[in-house]
This record gives sequence, structure tokens and C-alpha cells, in this order.
Amino acid sequence: MPRYCRRTSLLLIGLLVLRTATVAAASASADEPTPPKEVDLLWAVKIPLRDGVRLNATVYKPAAMKASLPVIFTLTPYIADSYHDRAMYFAQHDYVFALVDVRGRGNSEGHFEPFVNEARDGHDVVEWLARQPWCNGKVAMWGGSYAGFDQWATLKESPPHLATIVPAAAAHPGVDFPAFKNIYSTYLMQWLTFTAGVTPNLKLFGEDDFWVSKFRRLYLEHRPFQDLDLVVGHRNAHFQKWLQHPTPDAYFDEMAPSAEDYRRFDLPILTITGQYDGDQAGAMTYYRRHMHHGSPKGRDRHYLILGPWDHAGTRTPSREVGGLRFGSASKLDMNDLHRQWYDWTLKGGPKPDFLKKPVAYYVTGADVWKYADSLEAVPAQPVKFYLNSTDGHANDVFHSGCLDRHRPGKSQPDRYVYNPLDLRPVEFQKEGENDLTDQRQVMTLSGNGLVYHSEPFPEPTEITGCVKLTLWMALDVRDTDFEVVLTEVKSNGTSVHLTNDLLRARYRESLRQAKLVEPGRINCYEFKAFSYFSRQLAKGSRLRLVVRSPNSIYLEKNYNSGGVVSKESNKDARTAHVTLYHEAEHPSCLEVPLIAPEKK
Repeated sequence: MPRYCRRTSLLLIGLLVLRTATVAAASASADEPTPPKEVDLLWAVKIPLRDGVRLNATVYKPAAMKASLPVIFTLTPYIADSYHDRAMYFAQHDYVFALVDVRGRGNSEGHFEPFVNEARDGHDVVEWLARQPWCNGKVAMWGGSYAGFDQWATLKESPPHLATIVPAAAAHPGVDFPAFKNIYSTYLMQWLTFTAGVTPNLKLFGEDDFWVSKFRRLYLEHRPFQDLDLVVGHRNAHFQKWLQHPTPDAYFDEMAPSAEDYRRFDLPILTITGQYDGDQAGAMTYYRRHMHHGSPKGRDRHYLILGPWDHAGTRTPSREVGGLRFGSASKLDMNDLHRQWYDWTLKGGPKPDFLKKPVAYYVTGADVWKYADSLEAVPAQPVKFYLNSTDGHANDVFHSGCLDRHRPGKSQPDRYVYNPLDLRPVEFQKEGENDLTDQRQVMTLSGNGLVYHSEPFPEPTEITGCVKLTLWMALDVRDTDFEVVLTEVKSNGTSVHLTNDLLRARYRESLRQAKLVEPGRINCYEFKAFSYFSRQLAKGSRLRLVVRSPNSIYLEKNYNSGGVVSKESNKDARTAHVTLYHEAEHPSCLEVPLIAPEKK
């Protein structure tokens, strides 16, 4: 690795002092709150990388520092100023905080190619920061989503002075971004436009009416998914390149830690995700792979927090998500928790009180935090609910099948039809898409889907973990997509979204190798990527399982031809007739991790 000399005075454009405290009157009473500490600013700091590119950093320091301090930094494509409040907080709590734009974004040099350069660049940033006079040699990272990925990518390069990472909602290339289970979402172009060029595009990113109109146009005109960038008006090379990698291959593998990398990791790690976090799959993949491949020392120093939050809530928790409201304990002070973590790992302070055990998870419904030594130590017992129906009737909530504890014998299979040219579902996608209690599409399956209900639970019952679903199905087409959704239906008829999964039929055996369906053949389809959740079902609640083929403006549409899905359009459309079996030889079942009630 090349070594870089200290040229701090030549690299800084200016030194400014931020007067964040109000001037107190000389006669102020002793019980007035202590004013915030002053913060000094190093503006436009240029950090040289090994290839000559310079990244731009804004550095926040406690005013009148008497000694060097640990440095925390965020490496972000969202422009440094978006994290100003975090930087101010940590600088006021005796840390130096550096906000660094990734290459090609903000005031950094170079060209931005998502996920490609962050590992090497992150390494070089760590080592450069460690050599500065205001750093005591200990460097940490902060951030979520893309900035969570940056932390794992940087750790992969093993910079000697990286002391801890705290990845929240970390995206994982090839797992949950740019596709989940090899199925792309239209949000992809929204994100690529947000991060295009060098300036912030926040207002365009948040213009929901614009994006919904473009997604609807692609859907209503039956355009190929690969035309989405044209429909949006932003021809994008990254979008087209990603479509050339429809499976997790070597291109995506290079961006994430390998098994050997995980074996080397032994620094303290705090992983944070949420039950409704869109990047939970990525965050949990990093965690689980480290737990599987890591050394005993590394595993012992890795903590996990699973809150009731959505993606944004993993950094700024809210008591309300998608129409659900949680108890006051759910709203953690994340800044304070991070500060305690950094005090512990960087300054030798006490371990945060909140981290009573390596795993902390929030039980919605009961509104309490629980703790475990590991995910495997959570005292859940898998209980199988077998799918069944009366004479093959399971096509809506009023004529549904059942989730039965008893293994089925002889029974008629259930059937549904997915016509990719059916445009009716779009009418139910105008609003309320983030409402976790919204059931319009379930009530109006229009023949596309099956519904199964359990018997009411006789007492409050906790479910904690990941459900698994095994379906035996036959198709009359070479390929189609499946979506499975699990909800709690309360005794008063209201419902709460619990978890869901997707699967493209050609990837039923492996996400890395396509195998088209032989029409008419009964195949086993296993859904094993449900999100992790914890909820206490109310007394009298039932579980509702919905099986359907997604037909949405928000997902890449499968026209069922068996060709390249991103290139398919209405001329390729095939109507899929799906038969779901639930008999002794083909026992379709839902496996649910139930927690036995505590004995009084």
C-alpha cells in the first residue's frame, strides 16, 4: 500500500468556527441548561486516494481540543451536508466527525459507480484520517443503508486503524440491492436518479407523483422493464449494467466480504436493522455470515439490534410505522446509543446499558424489548401449519382455505390464474402502499391468488423469528413469479402485516442458476427469505397467508414466457394457471416460530 505524507495545511481551504451556543447573559441563573459546546469546522478537506483521486470531507471538531481524539466518519453518496446534525452531535460529545462524499458525488473527484470503489476508498480514508494531528489513531464509522454497506466494504480491506463499525440497515449487493431474490423493483431508477451527477437531487427523489406516474406508464403500456430509464427520462448506464447481472454472480460477490474475510474480522460490530426495514435482508446476511464464518473472538464482539422500525427508523426511530404505533420503549435515542458504543469501544468506557445481551429484539404487540445470547437462543419452537381447503376453494378472504395443525390426507388442489395483461391491480396502487394495515389487494385478488387462515389463537401468542413456507405447485408456463404475504387478522377484522417473501419460479432450486419449469410437473417451492419479526398476536387473532403472483407497478413484471424477464413485454405474455397441492404426498405447509407462553 502506498504511504501518504502529511499535507494537512496544504489540503485545507479554510478553518471556520461554528458558534452553536447562544451567548449567555452574565446574570444567568445557575439552573439554566448548559449551552451546547462549540464546534470548529475544517472545510473542503481533500483526502488523497491511492489512484490520485481526492475525496472531499467536512470535518467537525470540538472547539479548543486539548488532545487528539477518535475520529468517526461517514462515507456517503447522499452529500455530506445531509448528515450535518449527526456530525454536530458527536463533535459536541468529544469526537472528531468527518463527512466524506464518495468519489464522483458532492465535491469529491472521480466517477461514481455504485458499490464498486467503496472498499478501497474506505480503507484509504481510514488510514489518512488516522495520520492527522487531531486523530489519536482510532477511527470508527457511522451510517446506514448505503453508508452501512460502506462500512462492511471498508472492513473487507482490513485497514489497520479501523476500530469499530456500526452498520445500520446495510444494503448487501446481490442480496437486497439492486434486486431482491433476483426480482428488480422500479424504485431502482428512483434511487439512481437521486444519486446521479454530483449535486443533491432530494426534491426530485421525493416527488412521489412523478415516480408513480412513470411506474404506471411502464405498467399500463406493457413496456419491457429495461425501458424504465427511458420512460423516466434518465438513460442510465448503471441500470442497464445491473440488468446484465440478473443473478448474484462474481460481479456482486466482489463487493461484499468473503468467507475468508469474515474469519479475519475481530473488531467490535453493532448491527442495527428493523422488522420493516427494506434492507433487513442485507443487514441480516452480513450478520449471519459473520456468525457462521467468523472467529470466536469476532462473533463474541458482534451485537445485533432488531427494532420495530422501517428503513429510516434504523437511524431515527419513530413510534409509528405504516399505520402501526408502538410503545414508547421502541423509540431509542440512537445518537446516545451510538455515543455510548463509541465511548465503550474507543475510549474504554462502560458497555451501553441497553446491550444486556448480544441480541436485542422488540416484540410488537407486547411492546417490550427482549434479549438473547444469539438468534438460535431465542426460545422459539417451529410449529407447522398445513395448507388445506374444502373442495379446492381458497380464492378470497370469504372463501378461504385453512392453516391446519394436522397433516393433510386426500384433498383437492387449489388453483388460481395470473394474466400479466390484467391491468386491474394498478387501480389499487394509488395510495397507501406503505400502510401495513392495508388489505385492499387481498380483498380483491381478481382470481390471482389464494388465501388461507388459521384458527383463532386462544391466548396472546408470540411469534419471533423467520417463518418458512413450502409449497407444492404445478404451472402450465415455463416461468412466473410468486409473492407470499403473512398477516395477523385480529378478532375485530383489522389486520397487521407481519412478513413477506418473493420467488421467481426459475430460481426455485438456486438463486444463482436458472432452471425453467417443465409445464405440468409438480415442483417444490421453498420460501426461506421472510424478514425476521417479533410480534405478540392478540387473543382471538388468526394468521392469514396469501399466495399470489405479483402484478404491480413497483416490481419488474414477469410475462411468463421463460425468456429474459427484463426484455419481456405484452407480445411475450402467457397466462399462468397455477395449481397448489396440499395432500399427503405434497404437504404444503407454513412453519412458524412460536414462543411458549410464560408460566404464571
